[in-house]
Amino acid sequence: MTSHTGTQEIITRHLCMAADVEKYSRLDTPDQEAFQSDLVRVLEEAAVLSGLDRTTWSRQPQGDQEFTVLPLGTQEPVVVGSFVRNLAIRLGERNANLAEGQRMRLRLAIDYGVARTAALGHSGPAPIAVARYLNAAQLKRVLKKLDSTDLVLIVSDRVYQDVVRLRGEGQGLDPSRYVKIHVQENEFSGYGWIHVPEHSAEELAPLVAEPEPDHAPAPAPTHMVKDNQDGVFHFGSGDAARTMHKNYG
Repeated sequence: MTSHTGTQEIITRHLCMAADVEKYSRLDTPDQEAFQSDLVRVLEEAAVLSGLDRTTWSRQPQGDQEFTVLPLGTQEPVVVGSFVRNLAIRLGERNANLAEGQRMRLRLAIDYGVARTAALGHSGPAPIAVARYLNAAQLKRVLKKLDSTDLVLIVSDRVYQDVVRLRGEGQGLDPSRYVKIHVQENEFSGYGWIHVPEHSAEELAPLVAEPEPDHAPAPAPTHMVKDNQDGVFHFGSGDAARTMHKNYG
């Protein structure tokens, strides 16, 4: 008797990464083309300097950003450590002596999990998580307020615990230079860790803190009936106070 066994693709987990250019939409068409070219170049140069082969990466360009699924066997500490440092250096060199509007500043997000090739790019929880981390309000706020840097990084809690907290096997990772945040984007909820090369966690902490709510008292409503005495209606308060007499037939 011949048995039939259904085939099922083995689920594999990959390191996933996305880089996004800040304020890309403000650029005109020639500048957008130049920024796209420069983004590819600095990513490639950072990879080469870190001993990584970008030709093996599954890349999904998206105009102002690039999403990447790295191959099995990629050394995660090298990506989080050397690659990030070299990318910061290449961005700094690219932006040296440029006017403010010509600086290319990046948000970078890294997670590890299931990612599979699909008809329009990639599917799985890791690509979705990377997109949510990349759009975290705290990450955008750090890049906006910390003018002295061109790169801000966020890694998932999984990457932090497995790679950063263990100091990256000689990659010089320092967990004390990361700050923990909670990311809530649509249906996604998770913890991430923000790091900015050459900046301490003490510098980042006030930038990732949620803005204080406005406790200013609400202005007194106007044009509301305050009292009715002897057919006289009093409206508003202070300078806005006025009266209206009710006429009876």
